[in-house]
Amino acid sequence: MRLVFAGTPEPAVPSLRRLVESGNHDVVAVVTRPDAVAGRGRKQKRSPVGVLADEMGIPVLTPRSPSDPEFVSALKELEPDCCPVVAFGALLPPTVLAIPRYGWINLHFSLLPAWRGAAPVQAAIRAGDDITGASTFLIDSGLDTGPVFGVVTETVRESDTAGELLGRLSETGAALLEKTMDGIADGSLSPVPQPADGSSYAGKITVDAAHIDWHQPAYAVDRHIRAMTPEPGAWTLVDGLRMKVGPVMVTDHPDAPQLAPGGIAAMKSAVFIGTATAAVRLGTVQPQGKKAMAAADWSRGARLTEGTVAQ
Repeated sequence: MRLVFAGTPEPAVPSLRRLVESGNHDVVAVVTRPDAVAGRGRKQKRSPVGVLADEMGIPVLTPRSPSDPEFVSALKELEPDCCPVVAFGALLPPTVLAIPRYGWINLHFSLLPAWRGAAPVQAAIRAGDDITGASTFLIDSGLDTGPVFGVVTETVRESDTAGELLGRLSETGAALLEKTMDGIADGSLSPVPQPADGSSYAGKITVDAAHIDWHQPAYAVDRHIRAMTPEPGAWTLVDGLRMKVGPVMVTDHPDAPQLAPGGIAAMKSAVFIGTATAAVRLGTVQPQGKKAMAAADWSRGARLTEGTVAQ
């Protein structure tokens, strides 16, 4: 089939690479979000998918909006049979959805209808799901509501961060997307409507939403922090300054300090913060304006006063 691949961030890269290297299909173009200003130098930066497409010599389209008439015209001229999508980052209007003969097939990182929306991996970790996965489905006018072609499951490990889990799903999902394209091409695969029950929503994660609530139980604090790692990064306030907090260790060891929610106990080689239940031991932290460091190193430099509380 003639494919036009749409995707933007790093988790979409394995899918593009797999579809190109399989040799089963012809990826005639890539659609990605426009170059963005990034870094201290404020230079234009290509998306990870755009970078790979450039390396592979594939034409790249970067519309400001998928409804841009020039983009719509260019897509029609490419005459794609199908458009696989992985984390493209923009809604597709009906005029664009109607162009490819077999439609737009999205790789979504959840077991639909669970965790529709922008942040399914983070939601699965925060909810304490034991199993998650990826689904391929035909995009329709709803939000991740189209019929499903296939799924692959993935165990959520106790120590998984969103970045680690998404890294595994991007690889297993790429294989699923390839198989879906193959099945559509040879006519062996047809989509099945999603169940009417069991849907849940995972909205976009904002920086404000990454704020740690130390009045939650330790297990909830642990899940929240892992779900926010690496982006946007879980954070708390210490002496009025924002500090990012990496994954913590939940401890009910008898020697662990008994602390009120947000209370900080800095020892020689460990730092603990209280929650609604057991204290958690900090791993890596990143004070505002500084590089990430071990929590014990931070506490020695911070010279915390007795009674300091993380908020």
